[in-house]
Amino acid sequence: MKHIFVIHTGGTISMSEDETTGEVKQGESNPLLHNLLKFNDIMITAKELFYLPSPHITPKEMLELKETIEKACQQDKIDGIVITHGTDTLEETAYFLDLTLNVNIPVVITGAMRSSNELGSDGLYNLVSSIQVAASKEAAEMGVLVVMNDEVHSAKNATKTHTSNVATFQSPQYGPIGIVNKRGVAFHHKPINQTSLAVASLTKQVLLLKAYAGMDETILKAIEELKLDGLVIEALGQGNLPPKMMTSLKKLISLGVKIVIVSRCFNGIVQDVYAYEGGGKTLKDAGIIFSNGLNGQKARLKLMIALETTQNAGELQEIFSY
Repeated sequence: MKHIFVIHTGGTISMSEDETTGEVKQGESNPLLHNLLKFNDIMITAKELFYLPSPHITPKEMLELKETIEKACQQDKIDGIVITHGTDTLEETAYFLDLTLNVNIPVVITGAMRSSNELGSDGLYNLVSSIQVAASKEAAEMGVLVVMNDEVHSAKNATKTHTSNVATFQSPQYGPIGIVNKRGVAFHHKPINQTSLAVASLTKQVLLLKAYAGMDETILKAIEELKLDGLVIEALGQGNLPPKMMTSLKKLISLGVKIVIVSRCFNGIVQDVYAYEGGGKTLKDAGIIFSNGLNGQKARLKLMIALETTQNAGELQEIFSY
């Protein structure tokens, strides 16, 4: 019999709708704790680590979740992990775990777009699907997985694409890596480059900015006073920025701030192609690090973690190349 350990952290999947006001909020206790799912061939144990809406989740909680998973795997015979989580920051927690966990069993994270007592609630269904995936041998080779709405996504590629639709989680450019149905789990492709970064503490200050037409150095000058360790910018197109940003970017680099760019487009990767002022070639020449297909929020986490072990720009570029 497989043993699946379910860790609850809060989110819409654990909330209820007030029938009078329509407000969705936490109750005195997590309703998932009272829904004891039973499977013929799977033993379920559960723990409530947090009871937090996902906007309240920070890298501190992500690190505690990582440590909880690794400790549980050392102490007990566990065949898979399922985490319930709010959807707003679910992709960030999933990617943090994907980058840092050191376990050889399936780890699945899921949530819900409709609270526990709403018509068409998707929480229990997603939880059951996630348990199926966590019990699958094939899932152990896939890294951390996001399971929602009958689909399995890799943590690196999954992102929330709609504010309220139950099919909100998608993997732009690559698509899901598997499906879940009543007969089981079927994977049709898998990630090939798994990144693993050691982290014991999180001490680095890393910000995220989004570029826009006509952006200048105003915000960058303000950032100079913040003693940043790192900065991620969602750049234009293939990795280009307005020219008025260049002087301040070079100043930040001279102050030791490590700068990573991603694209604000949700498909494609940044490349050092354009040689005009602010173009990708001039950014690369200035010492800016290019990421290979991550979105801004995930690149920020990766830089935060990587800076705990290296400040070398060449090593950071290698880390961000896969």
